[in-house]
This record gives sequence, structure tokens and C-alpha cells, in this order.
Amino acid sequence: MPPRKEILEIAGHEVTVSNPDKPYFPKAGHTKLDLVQYYVAVADGALKGVDNRPMALKRFVDGAEGDFFFQKRAPDKLPPWVTTAQLTFPSGRVADEVVLHDAAGLAWVANLGCIDLNPHPVRADDLDHPDELRVDLDPVPGVPWPQVREVALVTREALEAAGLVGWPKTSGSRGIHINVRIERRWTYSEVRRAALALARDVERRAPSIATSKWWKEERHGVFLDYNQNAKDRTVASVYSVRPTPDARVSMPLRWEDVGDVDPADFTLATVPALFAARGEAGAGIDDATGSLDGLLELSSRHETEGLGDAPWPPNYAKQAGEPPRVQPSRKRRRDDEYAGGGVEGGPPPDVAAARAAAVADGDPNAGLPTEWEGSRPTPTGRRRSSIPVIEIARAAKKADAMAGFERWKARHPEAATHLEAKDLLVDSMRGRFTTWTRIRVNLSNVPAEMRPPQEPLDPDYDPWAEYEWPDRAGQLERAPRKKPNAPA
Repeated sequence: MPPRKEILEIAGHEVTVSNPDKPYFPKAGHTKLDLVQYYVAVADGALKGVDNRPMALKRFVDGAEGDFFFQKRAPDKLPPWVTTAQLTFPSGRVADEVVLHDAAGLAWVANLGCIDLNPHPVRADDLDHPDELRVDLDPVPGVPWPQVREVALVTREALEAAGLVGWPKTSGSRGIHINVRIERRWTYSEVRRAALALARDVERRAPSIATSKWWKEERHGVFLDYNQNAKDRTVASVYSVRPTPDARVSMPLRWEDVGDVDPADFTLATVPALFAARGEAGAGIDDATGSLDGLLELSSRHETEGLGDAPWPPNYAKQAGEPPRVQPSRKRRRDDEYAGGGVEGGPPPDVAAARAAAVADGDPNAGLPTEWEGSRPTPTGRRRSSIPVIEIARAAKKADAMAGFERWKARHPEAATHLEAKDLLVDSMRGRFTTWTRIRVNLSNVPAEMRPPQEPLDPDYDPWAEYEWPDRAGQLERAPRKKPNAPA
């Protein structure tokens, strides 16, 4: 018997839901059809975040507890109510990404396994000038939820001082997002520069609970991730369901609710009724467009005071004027020896021109290799460091890495008693399609005579061991393929 399908009539279109009874949130008891029907129920709100924006597809084809992969290029077969826009990424590669316009489009991507929605901060009719600055409040491990709320309220004050209006929402995970509609006058790098100035201003206003420091070993409290405004970075949009056991939702808030909000109140099961009863908390966001002039003026003052650029994410070319892109504990050379020549988040101009020429000649990969030529993960602990950081575990799943950390604590109970929450460094390592987890420990608070040495990693996961990496055909939209003899 062929798998069951269900055809829904949505916004005047027929949308086919394949395997509608497939469990997507086993612990909460929700199916794929439940996910589709959720997005239809909150479509008027969800479209505030995704309408006419290109978006990468983050596909959980086996539900929230399965692996996911990013699909940047739109599928070959699209329904007529879904369009595309061609984006150029910082690497120079290009891809036609999906653009949604109505509830039928939301249902269609949910059927593809897109649990959360990840649009870019630009509209399809102007891909070079963002209309949204995004503030991502990311607490370091151990920071209590009330502190996140407190930093959100400080961020509101900083935005208002710059003449801007912020629209808060729960992230659906551990943090809070604040979206700021802006005029479409500035480039990605200028928006990122404004976001960095904002992060530093919030840190100045609340230095004990907020930080703008990029390196995890230097952070405390709540990190304002300014790099979420770099080109090709996306954030889960309003009303996105997140891949958590309880199917938690990234819920728009009114500022008067931030002080006592509990993110656990917002789930796939509860939000449709809340949406129907309360209306859209972000209804006025499109009418609150603001200017970045105030934040960019603040950025100029910071530069005059000696605060220039801050590190970019590791997958971006080293930028001109960027400080050393190396963990402070591993820095070995003078600052000028780490200089880069990238511009606007991309490579140096001559490299960018060569890649653009390759695209113009018909190569969407911009002349870049499609065979893996980089290095693979290697054991750590071979370098001496002024900050005693050791690596504990690498695992495909965060839970497995954390279990390795618990075993380490059991082996070294005296050292473990000296650790503070900020000393646990949990890194989500982003591969080309999936993420894996690395755990490190900063031993600065452990007396020198009690510090354990670097040990073999437990577990010691190699993300490339079972795969031909990346996809040999150079297809950005396909998950890496297992080698023929790899275990299933």
C-alpha cells in the first residue's frame, strides 16, 4: 500500500502533505500534519517574518529528533505560488533560494521538513540592502532566564537612544531576539557595524550581565551576537517552531510582557489559541522603519576611542581592518601579522572579481573546488596557552558531548568543584550541512596544581569519517553521502 497523503486547500491552492501521520515531535505527540496545520493557523503572523524574503531550507526530514541539513538551492519542482531569488553568498557562489508569499507556501515548506523558518533580512526586490537589523541575545551556559530578560530591556533602552524601535520575541531556545525594521539604505556590512555598536553600548550600560565579546573564553552573561547581521546569516523568524522536545515556538512579545515572560508557555499546541485571542504582538513592525544613522555615528565614536571592528565568523574571508581572528589564548603573533584583505564580508576585491567572472561564465560555484581540500578535525592540547583551555568532547549530538563532560567531571571531581558556569564552552560547530558539538573547559578558576592535563577526547567524533565530504557533485542542497561501507 502506498504511503498515505493528505491534500489541503490553503489560500486557494492545493497543498499535498506526504506521510501526514509521521511523528515529528515524539515526546509531545505531534505529527507532520500538526506542524503544517500550525503554520496555517498562525500564517498572518508568520508571514510578517518571511513574506517576500529568500530563505534557506533547514530540513528535518525525520522530525525534530533526527538530523537536519541546509538546502540553499530551491528544489527543481516548485509550486506556482512559490518563487525564487538568486542570492550571491560571501564566497561568491550563487543560488536560487525559495521565497514565500502566503499560507500555502508555509504549508509547502513545512511538508519538506522545515520545522523552523530561516529567512534572510532582505526582500526579494532588493537583495543588497537589509530592511532588518537583528539582535540575538545568547546567554552563556548557566545564565538564568531572568538575566536574559533584563538584558533585553537594556537593549530596548539602547535602541530608543539611537532612535529605533525594537520588536522582541522569544528565540524558542534559551534566548531572546529583537528585530528592528530599518530603511533599505545600508549594506550588510554597515548593518553589521551598527549591530556591533549596539552590542558595545548595551555592554557599557550593563557590564556585569551583557557582553559583546566574540570569543567564548572571554564571555560572561548574555552575548549580543552582532555577527547574526553578516551576509548569509539567518535567524529563526517569528512563530517558528523550534526542534525542541516540547515543540517550542519563537513567540513575538509586547515589551510590557518581557519582564515576566516564560518561554515554555509558547508551543505548537498553545500558540494558535494565543494568537487568535491576543492578536499579533508585532502588527506594527512594518510601520516602524528607522534609520541607522545614530548607531553608525556611535560606531564612529567607538573607532575614535580605539574600538574598531570585531571578529567575523570563521567561514568568512579575513576582512580588512578585522582584529586577529584567533582565540586570545592561542594568539602567537603580532596583530599586523593576522591582517586580512576581505571587503563587505567577502574575499579581497581581486578574488571576488575572479569568482564573479566564473559565475558569469555559468559556474554557480564561482570556480571554487567541489572536492574537499581542507583539513579534518585534529586532536587538541598540543599548544601552550596563556589561558588554560582543554577540549573534552566532540560528538554528533549535544547530549552525547555533555555525557562526555559528565564523565570528565567524575574523573576529576576536585577540579570540577572549582568550575563556574562560564567556564564550560559548548560550541555548535557548523558544517556545510549539519552541526556537531565540541565541549571545552576553561581551567582558569582551578588551582594550577589541580588542573587536569589534556586527555583523549571522549567521545571523539569525526564529522568526516563516514562521508564523502562535501558532496562530490558540488551540490549545496544535498546532504553529504555516506561511504559505501559506512555503518547505517
